[in-house]
Amino acid sequence: MADDVPTPGAASRPEFLILEDSRFDAELLTEALRVAQPAARTRVVDNEAAFIEALSGAPPTLILSDYELPGFSGEHALQIALRQAPGVPFIFVSGVIGEDNAVELLKRGATDYVSKDRLARLPLVLERALQESRDRAGREDAQRRLRDANAGFARAETRRLALIELGDRIRDMDDPGDIAFAASEMLGRELEVDRVGYGVVDTVAETIAIERDWCAPGVASLAGLLHFRDYGSYIDDLRRGVTVAFADAREDPRTRDNAAALEAISARAVVNMPLTEKSGLVGLLYLNHGQARAWPEGEVEFVREVGDRVRTAVARREAQGELRAFADSLERQVAERTRERDRTWALSQDLLGVANARGYFESVNPAWEPVLGWTREELRALPFRSFVHPDDLAATEAELLRLAQGERTLGFENRWRTKAGGYCWLSWTAVPDEGLLYTAARDITEQKERAAELEAAREQLRQSQKLEAVGQLTGGLAHDFNNLLAAISGSLELMRRRGLEGRYADIDRYVDVAQGAARRAAALTHRLLAFSRRQTLAPKPLDANRLVADMEDLVRRTMGPQIALESVAAVGLWPVLADPSQLESALLNLCINARDAMPEGGKLTIETANRWIDSRTARARDLAPGQYVSLCVSDNGVGMTPEVVARAFDPFFTTKPIGMGTGLGLSMIYGFAKQSGGQVRIYSEVGQGTMVCIYLPRNMAAEPVPETLPPESEAPRADQGDTVLVVDDESAIRMLIVEAMQELGYATLEAGDGAEALKLLQSDQRIDLLVTDVGLPGGMNGRQVADAARLARPGLKVLFITGYAENAVLSHGHLAPGMHVMTKPFEMDVLARRVKELI
Repeated sequence: MADDVPTPGAASRPEFLILEDSRFDAELLTEALRVAQPAARTRVVDNEAAFIEALSGAPPTLILSDYELPGFSGEHALQIALRQAPGVPFIFVSGVIGEDNAVELLKRGATDYVSKDRLARLPLVLERALQESRDRAGREDAQRRLRDANAGFARAETRRLALIELGDRIRDMDDPGDIAFAASEMLGRELEVDRVGYGVVDTVAETIAIERDWCAPGVASLAGLLHFRDYGSYIDDLRRGVTVAFADAREDPRTRDNAAALEAISARAVVNMPLTEKSGLVGLLYLNHGQARAWPEGEVEFVREVGDRVRTAVARREAQGELRAFADSLERQVAERTRERDRTWALSQDLLGVANARGYFESVNPAWEPVLGWTREELRALPFRSFVHPDDLAATEAELLRLAQGERTLGFENRWRTKAGGYCWLSWTAVPDEGLLYTAARDITEQKERAAELEAAREQLRQSQKLEAVGQLTGGLAHDFNNLLAAISGSLELMRRRGLEGRYADIDRYVDVAQGAARRAAALTHRLLAFSRRQTLAPKPLDANRLVADMEDLVRRTMGPQIALESVAAVGLWPVLADPSQLESALLNLCINARDAMPEGGKLTIETANRWIDSRTARARDLAPGQYVSLCVSDNGVGMTPEVVARAFDPFFTTKPIGMGTGLGLSMIYGFAKQSGGQVRIYSEVGQGTMVCIYLPRNMAAEPVPETLPPESEAPRADQGDTVLVVDDESAIRMLIVEAMQELGYATLEAGDGAEALKLLQSDQRIDLLVTDVGLPGGMNGRQVADAARLARPGLKVLFITGYAENAVLSHGHLAPGMHVMTKPFEMDVLARRVKELI
């Protein structure tokens, strides 16, 4: 079988030799190797001769062999590999090898084995074998370096003994020449050079006087006077105390031109060691050799150490210590790698596991037992789904499907059954790889319990805050309505007394007082309904710029001369769908608040703008993402603290003095904005001012058309025969409406509930308009009565009247043509005009 085609840089790639007679199995194994080791090259052989030939060259990185081969066996291949490529990992890949045979082969030198039906283990086995090979190579390299170091140490020891011997020889010597000769002889024999000598240098004359030198057999002495310049220019380096050493006089630039003269005296390779004192260069220790010769640093150092025996001993001890430390470090690293491979798995507090595609754990670490109580054997024996809480199975299956598609799991939570019968919350991280799931789980039961306790505490706090708000609301209502009822009841009592006494002059004044109190009560009710988002709105497409412009004169008069008003209208402002009167009321309320925040005067700005609200900003402002129009009122007044801003929308909360405000203004604006699909936000800083912005959704319908209101006049009378059906369960209100209609010439019918009204509507009597309350008893509300009436009388005009209208009943303000709504209480003249308009 052919080798893989080499690629650039393949020399550094690992090479795997595969011994396999089955082409199909060889291809499967080659593909598995490519997945596990993409950078590796593979070579496949199928017989003994090809296997021996493959091992005759450069040894492979790793060998994978079948166990049974025709005319050949994997066991025999192992013996060949141990002889020809010792140290190369040998892995059996077979489908028939048994556990006993595998153990025996491991004893005989095999590195590992993998069953052909479990090639998923191959990456782990390869990595372990390659790591062991690298560790073994590291140890062998360390041993080689240790041998080299020992050889160097041996040389150093020999030289140390030589120096000791030299010291013994020169201990009793007094003649410098004898000392020099003894040293020269020791160096010459130890370094195996042709000549070693010592001479006295005259730096002025640039000469050296040599008394005698040691020479190898057949080499002439240089005793006498020599001129340095005859042999080159290296005297300049010697003067500076630099050691001159060259391996070949022909190549050194200092001696290239004088190489023949040096070769003539058997000095083609030279070491000149200057000996200096405080006065400078005084002597020279020289070594000559007739052939080109390198001068290793160790030899040069040895020459330098000739006069320093103590330093040699110290150097020896340092070398020994460094070698021991290096060897110890290598041993520690190998031991730590071996321990770390298992320590993380064994000591981790997380629940680690490896699961297969069949839904079983193949291995789990010891942390599972203290958390769940199950032993590792019990966890591996059952499908892991059997431990999952039944309510969490669907979510678990969905997460397993994501993992099967190659995605990762991070922070998935479910409950696992403990051996004691309870359940434990686990948070999972899982990664799929090669058909297995590598998982890590953490026990979060305690965190879940704490979170539940925290949520319960929060719910208690919310209920407490709700009760506090209800108490505040009822207290404010009781205070305001008691005042209004006192004015109404007092006026009625005085009217009764004046009537009994026959004094009618003051009755009109008492009527005005009672009606004024009733109007204030209606306004208070409207504010409460706005806060609770239960008021009846009449939303229309409108242009906020036009609304601000129409109110500008009113706002200027309200602000007074001390406050400068600026209006900033956005160009191309989008239309909005809102109740114009409520928006006008909200704008005027904000302007009044701004005025009160600037007691010394200041500047008030009304600004409109188009706003694109993205998802991040929408979350911060409690809005749905989309297009909005903002109407902002800002001042440079006293500003509000964060605590005041947090409570500004609470009902009856106010910072104004008693009698200066009800505390319902901002809560009404908040309710109106929320009911209109928008929001209101406050931005304030103490001493810098405040800005309040109302956000209303953009209306995608047609542009708004300005309304022209008819001039007010006296209540119009009915045409001949116009008939109104009045439906209200409150008999007093029904009586007042009927009498008011009759006074204006209308024929009237009346009913107290939906069933009674339907009987009249299904009769043949003429009915031009249905006036009905929304909330009716008997299981049928006013909207249902109107819808049933239109089945019998298509096109019948309907006017809903209500104390508060539930938007769901009135289709959130979107009524069918011919249907209208009025909010109680109302003046009879206003009702009369609406009835006339509708009929």
